[in-house]
Amino acid sequence: MHLFVDNLTNVDFSYLDHRRGVVGETWLANAALDGALDSQGMVCDFGVVKKTLRHWLDDQLDHRLLVPTRSPHLTLKQDGEQTALTWQLDDDEVISIAGPEQAFALVEAELISADSVARWSVQQLASAFPTSVERLSLSFTSEEIADPYYHYSHGLKKHDGNCQRIAHGHRSRIQIFLDGERSPEWERNWAERWRDIYLGTREDLLDESDGNTLRFAYRAQQGQFSLGIPAQRCELVDCDTTVEQLAQYIATTIATELPNTEVQVRAYEGIGKGAVAKAKG
Repeated sequence: MHLFVDNLTNVDFSYLDHRRGVVGETWLANAALDGALDSQGMVCDFGVVKKTLRHWLDDQLDHRLLVPTRSPHLTLKQDGEQTALTWQLDDDEVISIAGPEQAFALVEAELISADSVARWSVQQLASAFPTSVERLSLSFTSEEIADPYYHYSHGLKKHDGNCQRIAHGHRSRIQIFLDGERSPEWERNWAERWRDIYLGTREDLLDESDGNTLRFAYRAQQGQFSLGIPAQRCELVDCDTTVEQLAQYIATTIATELPNTEVQVRAYEGIGKGAVAKAKG
């Protein structure tokens, strides 16, 4: 018998890619279970499936940095509860990241993809279900987005929850209105501007940063975080990178270029949530 749950939940995270760098991503999770019927006439109670999988995905993938531990581009060091890594990019640039171990998902794979993460996740969940479940399958899919969208990564040191992790991210759509009318051109401009970008808050920038590498560090409730990233893969902002402040940042930036224009930005953070901001040119 085959049991399935589509669009069980979504996970927002970042991952390391040797071409793209630190990539913010959002996936929908789908699950399927094969097995014999139990005494209730079920393969597994839907409540158990949803609770078990959602909890594991929220705890082990959501708002983490996914690291492919078999990649030749990776140098990884673990010291107690701290994890530090360097990541070699194809253009000979380097990304360095350090933080508490709970900020990382160490995926046993050569690269991060929907398939490799699904296989690894199933291995981690092998003993999580009743014996009536003979096989668990997971798949991850991306939201179908007709609007322009971007992938960004960031960290929110003031956040009480897991958003404080310095390298987590989202795949997000954006809608921009000028005097009440959608502007596909401006939407495409920002989608390109923030393609695979790291959004860094200026107050977290260290003095040792230079024109080639930007270095950020802060202490949050979960511990000490740091990141070094090529400057060309980062945009510095003078605010925290909450979706509310990012929406306002985009609106204000556009308004400075368009006198006498009412700008409205509808910026998403992953799937189905975001913020609306306005500015007058």
